[in-house]
Amino acid sequence: RAAKHTIDTARQQVADLLNCDPSEIIFTSGGTESNNMALKGAAFALRDRGNHLITSQIEHPAISEVCQFLEKNGFSITYLPVDKYGAVSPVDVQNAIRPETILISIMHANNEVGTIQPISEIGNIARDNGILLHTDAAQSTGKIRTDVQALNVDMLSIAGHKLYAPKGIGVLYLRNGVQIEKWMHGANHEGNRRAGTENAMFIAALGKACEIAMTHLDENQYFAKSLRDELHLQLSAEIPGLQLNGHPEKRLPNTLNLSFPNCAADSLLANLPEVAASAGAACHSGETHISATLRAMQIPVEIAAGAVRFSTGKFLIEKDIRQAATVIIRAYRRFSA
Repeated sequence: RAAKHTIDTARQQVADLLNCDPSEIIFTSGGTESNNMALKGAAFALRDRGNHLITSQIEHPAISEVCQFLEKNGFSITYLPVDKYGAVSPVDVQNAIRPETILISIMHANNEVGTIQPISEIGNIARDNGILLHTDAAQSTGKIRTDVQALNVDMLSIAGHKLYAPKGIGVLYLRNGVQIEKWMHGANHEGNRRAGTENAMFIAALGKACEIAMTHLDENQYFAKSLRDELHLQLSAEIPGLQLNGHPEKRLPNTLNLSFPNCAADSLLANLPEVAASAGAACHSGETHISATLRAMQIPVEIAAGAVRFSTGKFLIEKDIRQAATVIIRAYRRFSA
């Protein structure tokens, strides 16, 4: 009984953050399971009506790999291009729709460059055409508003660890009335939509994380953005030719993707053990392998090769940013000398 109360409380906390009914919240093991459940569940539930899905060229592997699986199972997928900022055009979405289109899945915000997609506009298009819309909100939940009513989505995925909950817990928001095929079979957990004993402890943690995120959303946004912009300012002042990848304004407040000129990102990061960051390209056997996102944005190989993603968060302070900038500049000068 205590476990049920804990889960019910958490379900309400998540629902409050998303502005939905608690009955529309399904707890999962993480963002990957949520994405699999949404795409496979909708595709197989609606395959008698059509077999065409629309997504983008910059989705997380938890979407793109599912799409490849669906293609092997008789579905047709359109992968939409993005502009130089990594944004999908609603016009392209409209033009890609066919009579047999059953589902659109576009991420809310990109995990590499932070660009925020026009999900609400795409949602209007989907509704006008009687097509389901799913968005992968793993990167955006807890950082910007994820009101499912304003976004016009039928399904939305959350990865708990992206908003300070433990790894191994997630959510699929499933709008009431939307039917998807069940993929975890067994007992009738989660409203008979996902079998398996719920992880009450992790669910409670996710619920609390959602409550905290909702309470402090505006101040956390401002704080993350101010630290992000300060890092950008300090690096730009000392490194000529530094290029921002992603939209200058319509971007997550914590994400900063920069291309360092005449520099291989993975080599630079190898000399920066004090800084937690990730490269947008990797060099193997003399060949530079560019990430799908940077490739879709048509960033030249020599610029993409120097791309590094930095993220700010609530446990950083201004002193951390100054120290990070100092060691990054020092390492870059040593590396590019």
